[in-house]
Amino acid sequence: MSQNKMEITKRPESKATSSGMSWDELLKLEEKYCSWGDTVHYVPHPNIFKSCKGSYLYDIEGVEFLDLQMLYSAVNFGYRNERLDAALKRQIDILPHLACQYLHEEKILLAAKLAQRAQATFEEAGRIHFNVGGASAVEDSLKIVRNHTGKSLMFAFMGGYHGRTLGASAITSSYRYREKYGHFGDRAMFIPYPYCFRCPYEKKKDSCGMFCLKQFEKLFETEYYGVINNKNNNCEFAAFYAEAVQGTGGYVVPPAEYFSGLKKILDSHNIMFVDDEIQMGFFRTGKFWSIEHFGITPDIIVFGKAMTNGLNPISCIWAKEKLINPKVFGPGSTHATFSSNPQGTAASLEVMKLIEESDFATSVPKKGKYFLSRLKDLRKKYKQIGDVDGLGLALRMEMCEKDGFTPSKKLADRIEEIGLEGKLSAGGKRRGLILDIGGYYKNVFTLAPSLYITEKEMDLGMDLFEEALKRALKELA
Repeated sequence: MSQNKMEITKRPESKATSSGMSWDELLKLEEKYCSWGDTVHYVPHPNIFKSCKGSYLYDIEGVEFLDLQMLYSAVNFGYRNERLDAALKRQIDILPHLACQYLHEEKILLAAKLAQRAQATFEEAGRIHFNVGGASAVEDSLKIVRNHTGKSLMFAFMGGYHGRTLGASAITSSYRYREKYGHFGDRAMFIPYPYCFRCPYEKKKDSCGMFCLKQFEKLFETEYYGVINNKNNNCEFAAFYAEAVQGTGGYVVPPAEYFSGLKKILDSHNIMFVDDEIQMGFFRTGKFWSIEHFGITPDIIVFGKAMTNGLNPISCIWAKEKLINPKVFGPGSTHATFSSNPQGTAASLEVMKLIEESDFATSVPKKGKYFLSRLKDLRKKYKQIGDVDGLGLALRMEMCEKDGFTPSKKLADRIEEIGLEGKLSAGGKRRGLILDIGGYYKNVFTLAPSLYITEKEMDLGMDLFEEALKRALKELA
């Protein structure tokens, strides 16, 4: 953390807590006994939160924070959703725990609902495999790919994020996540994502003719480009791992025709396509899975986060029948103690029922259109706001220098810190704003509000953001 940032962000006044300890005393304990290996210390002075409801978090002073990231898109259906919380509480009183080598009703019904939805969507039979977190599900998908192909090398996108376990880190483009952990001999070959605002080839979207896709296709023209034996069409790479809309990379939305072109290339060389929906699944983009916007069928889908609305997390793989049937992926192929735990599957089963009874396919695009229009209005007022874009309620806003293009991590960081201080006044009372920063240059606000967010809350969010932006610009001038 820069000295300049530490001077700007003065230590808040001490706050009382329900434990009887002061805010300062709690942070001293945290500083001494908690690992700093998580993301808490991306900001210099973390707040301490006590409760939540709907689109809001509340700190230990009771200050209300509008949350526009909802646990990295895990709590799509709002904090303390009464219906989903009740399902979890019922399960606790009936069957809270069960070793995953035994069956329970909720697991079977949930797997059936998910597999049936995939079959209806993609016209492809498949099965559901459970794990706990997103990275763990990615690890299991790698086993399925390796088992089917006998190969260990993958393609993945620059800007892609698939987790921080060792296997997931090998297909996540950021070297920072691998740097301290030795050599990764199975590291993916990273391909430029169609990030049109910051095209790595310095092309323009309207005139490039999908240049990035042509560059990928070029790899297969000759064996001397290092990926294929043209004599037998045998590619050294087993699968391409992709987020249809990049998450941590900055909620980058590709051109509508990109993935159909990519899939055609992959199919012609017998390369599998694995769709990572961990952030974008469960109607974040206005469809159950974000890949549905692009008209292709994956071989494997990995998903998690929102499937339990953040309650007793579980994750899943859907894979085509030929890849995961018991003859090819039998008992013991992989294992996690809490993989299909009764509490998580009960919560997720209720999420599926809620989705079936709702019309998120209509409401999410409508809300996303309104929110995006507010972002565009704000961009017109401030040169420091570069690209704004979105799909459904997966929205992005890049913070830049005055030229509207050069990334400004410093400005994004300061806005995030001001929001966390909980000293904004928009809406007539003291408030805070919860934002998440992503992007290749860590200058992008990735907005993932509750799918139930109202227009009034979106307006409040923009008022709070503008207030924080004005303060940040003044401080950093």
